Amino acid sequence: MKRSLLPILCCPVCKGDLELRVVEEKDDDIIEGALFCSACKVEYPIREGIPNLLPPADQD
Repeated sequence: MKRSLLPILCCPVCKGDLELRVVEEKDDDIIEGALFCSACKVEYPIREGIPNLLPPADQD
């Protein structure tokens, strides 16, 4: 995931801001980490550069 995408991403549940938590980064690419919504207390993983922004199953 490109770090420059962060300003246009939002929580899929509440539309709030997401906090980036980086585990591994190469240049401007986030390879491993997470996007965290402090309002919902939900963490969306970033694996192999791909963020998984699917809402949790219990948020129906």
